[in-house]
Amino acid sequence: MEYVQERIATLHDLTDAGPPAAADAFAETAVVVPMTDREHASLAAERVLSALEAVDPAAVYVPVRAPPDRIEPFRRWVRSFDLSLRVVWCNAPAVERLLADAGLDGGFGKGRDVWLALGPAAETCSRIVVHDADASSYEAGHVARLLAPLSMGYEFSKGYYARVENDRLYGRLCRLFYEPLVRALDETRREPIVSYLGAFRYALAGEFAMTARLARRIRAPRSWGLEVGTLGDAFAQAGFAGTAQVDLGRHEHDHRAVAGETGLEGMSREVAATLFHVLVDHGLRIEYDRLADRYRAAGRELVEQYRADATFNDLTYDAASEREQVDRYASAIAPPGEDRRLPAWDAIDLDPGSVLSAASARPE
Repeated sequence: MEYVQERIATLHDLTDAGPPAAADAFAETAVVVPMTDREHASLAAERVLSALEAVDPAAVYVPVRAPPDRIEPFRRWVRSFDLSLRVVWCNAPAVERLLADAGLDGGFGKGRDVWLALGPAAETCSRIVVHDADASSYEAGHVARLLAPLSMGYEFSKGYYARVENDRLYGRLCRLFYEPLVRALDETRREPIVSYLGAFRYALAGEFAMTARLARRIRAPRSWGLEVGTLGDAFAQAGFAGTAQVDLGRHEHDHRAVAGETGLEGMSREVAATLFHVLVDHGLRIEYDRLADRYRAAGRELVEQYRADATFNDLTYDAASEREQVDRYASAIAPPGEDRRLPAWDAIDLDPGSVLSAASARPE
């Protein structure tokens, strides 16, 4: 057991006592649980919503993309849980029209879904917790752990955990792409934003909490770059002193294939694009070819460290496959193109109540 601190406050699970009682905090908390239609009645999503019944937060928002013939069955299933819950139908025609009228159409994904729920959530509650719905290891205590730093004066809280399943190391996109990329960025200069991005033990975790003030200032990437984009704005708004990370133990999540646009390879491009936009926000100029070379070297070094860790813990480890993934992900290190992040809610004239009303409409 260790208790090492990073540049940000790191709250460890050192005892079985858990965080301080959070009943009052729950009464001021909205939980945002993004889903897709495939999560309808899945075992993991059932576990998450059942656990939230024990937490009883002030509100639960479930942003979901679903075809018109599937949204009503989805709503009926979600509403079967004893929660103060709103389903946010993210691709409802009324939502699409509302965003188009505001000049915010074009592109969708997890980031846009969460952003649509953050606006209404920040209107109703002072604290917001966001987490995925695909963790089969989810526990109600995770909400209390994520909230605890906010009660201590922090503005942003991020979860971290181990991804070990079936005697293997997972968390591949974070281990084999994000971590060596940040390590490569940090080789030649100690920029504060790079140090901040490197201080998180699981930077791509989908579990985090923030104040409503911060939620209204998040410029969300539309797709898989949400977690990195959130870190960029958390650094700008909360900084090292206002940020904490919390031990959530060991998580078991769904796994993706590596190849293809819907696999980890496609996700790496989204994560990289958002990361590079964050760095440009803070005045960094990037030499992409040199960075790609440094990334490959850092990735190979980490693969050897993971091999040693896996051997030490008697885990199965395929170093050749992991090196191949490093090479695949290297193609994502390129100029990011147009910045298509959604604006902060504080920066636009869009009523969160109107969005929620449009997202609650029945299929046309």
